[in-house]
Amino acid sequence: MTGRPVTLGLLHTSSVHVPVFEELRDAGHPELGLRHHVVEDLLARARQEGPDAVAIDVRAALVRAAEGGAAAVLCTCSTIGGVAETVGADIGVPVVRVDRPMAAAAVAAGPRVVVLATVASTVGPTSALIEDEARRAGRDVSVRAEVVDGAWERFEAGDSEGYAEGVARAVRGVRNADAIVLAQASMAGAESLVPDVRERVPVLSSPRLGLASAAALALG
Repeated sequence: MTGRPVTLGLLHTSSVHVPVFEELRDAGHPELGLRHHVVEDLLARARQEGPDAVAIDVRAALVRAAEGGAAAVLCTCSTIGGVAETVGADIGVPVVRVDRPMAAAAVAAGPRVVVLATVASTVGPTSALIEDEARRAGRDVSVRAEVVDGAWERFEAGDSEGYAEGVARAVRGVRNADAIVLAQASMAGAESLVPDVRERVPVLSSPRLGLASAAALALG
């Protein structure tokens, strides 16, 4: 590539996502520059007040993430992803929610989709997204959702291994599903812990699929 590198802006609500997306970029999209913008209180407020309550601040954060000539912005937080798509429509660059490609893959896998989340505020937006993707695809889908008890407390305590294992236990307990969706980007670490489950049903997380979609958009 010649000239100025293409840059993708990323809006995170936790700094733990920065190295995850850096590693995915290095592995799959080394030609892409990343610009990270972290606003941790957006998730806390969205959990307490609802995603729509932080819409104005989400838009401001997207604008910040797009600074410096970003070709697109990827919102890595599932709770505010729908709001980001809506309020980011007029910021001058495309806004991608990290979980939309994952939702499309779940719909393609079959009609019985189980959503696992570690914060309750993610259940509604993720379920609605899967139903939206089903409508786009002209498919019928049944979405069941479960919040993994105690997992988020481990995440907030910095216990990434305990967090991932808690999610993995919940994955192993799922029955009668055509796809299992790990609703939040932070849950992706559990994927590698359940190879036995993945042999019989797709276990989907958002970071790799979301970054690939945003990278394709940015790189044109």
